[in-house]
Amino acid sequence: MPTIKHLLSHIKKYGSKHKALYVLALMILFWAVYDGIITFITPLIMTESGLSGIQMGIIIGTSSISGAIFDFIACRIFKNMIFRRMFLIMFVLCFLYPLLLFNANSFWLYLIAMAIWGIYYDLKNFGELDFVARHIAPKEHSSSFGVLQVFKSLGYLIAPILAGLAIGQAMNWKPFLISWGSLVVSIIFFIGLLFLTQKYKNKIENPNKPYKKIGLFREINLWKKIGKTILPVLILTLLLNFIEAFFWTIGPLFAESFNGTNQFSGFFMAAYSLPFIFIGWFVGSITKKYGKKRTAFVGLLIGSSILATIFMFKNFLPTVALVFVSSIFISLSSPSINGAYADYIEETKSADKEIEGLQDFFTNLGFIIGPIMAGGLFDLIGGSAAFSVLGILGAIAAIILIIVTPKHIKVNLNS
Repeated sequence: MPTIKHLLSHIKKYGSKHKALYVLALMILFWAVYDGIITFITPLIMTESGLSGIQMGIIIGTSSISGAIFDFIACRIFKNMIFRRMFLIMFVLCFLYPLLLFNANSFWLYLIAMAIWGIYYDLKNFGELDFVARHIAPKEHSSSFGVLQVFKSLGYLIAPILAGLAIGQAMNWKPFLISWGSLVVSIIFFIGLLFLTQKYKNKIENPNKPYKKIGLFREINLWKKIGKTILPVLILTLLLNFIEAFFWTIGPLFAESFNGTNQFSGFFMAAYSLPFIFIGWFVGSITKKYGKKRTAFVGLLIGSSILATIFMFKNFLPTVALVFVSSIFISLSSPSINGAYADYIEETKSADKEIEGLQDFFTNLGFIIGPIMAGGLFDLIGGSAAFSVLGILGAIAAIILIIVTPKHIKVNLNS
């Protein structure tokens, strides 16, 4: 995952040449504060309305299903996914989502709200992709996406702290007002982006590169062949997103369960998120010495083992400290395994779409299963024990992956 170091390096290298990118990054920062606050309060609102943990988990899981369906039909809805249009529709849905969420009073209304959530997140991704394709030179794409990732991560770090402070002792309109305020600031930067990008012609007239269409059965066979080869890496992708979804689904509920610390509950999620921002300073040297897959698996093993002991801590501050230390090791896994995917794509460029598709599929799968299991365990055994179970499952899975994964994985479409 890109870090502050990456951002500073990018600014030093490209300077004012990427002025529009920096405006977009600020837009994404405040949008992430908005979305992070909404993500934090969503499970709280659902459980306060009388939904059980498992019902809440199922509903939240449907947002990823909605997003996956929208991915499939978006190209049929929009002839050109121009970033101006994508972001504009995204902002409209972002204003509507909190209204629907706060006033939802049935299972089905929550499902509709989740569909809007999943769609506006996809629109954000489409807008970013189109902007970078149109206004950034190809050799600068990876670094530019890294800059956007840094600002988004900062937004998601700030959001739960603001949400916890706003909620205090009871749920009210304060977190909604703060989230809408962040959204308004994001829109202001969006307007600035519109003016800025009108001043010069697109570097790439048609950013959507043509590709050779292949038959459905051929595509399925490619997915099966590649998926079988890189299955351990895909399983790790599922696990990491499963953990991410698990934390954001019941983390706010668990943090709120500590007596006398309601206004500081957001620090629980901040402790989980913070290592993902700075760990990139060190991950490169670690993977160079131990290898990408091994770093990812061992990071998951150590982090999960630490998390498994969370049931032993009854006070808020030690629990937050434990989550922070656990997350330091777990956060090693994501950039390490993303580096492995980049290697596979570089080695087999003809299969880049299939590798990216499989990665996205297992990402969505993690975000579908994670909330459901989190909600179910929260109902059955409570938050502390649920996180301990998560740690045990993560440690067991990491051990199995370490044992069964070949030292070298090579994608070969001819075999």
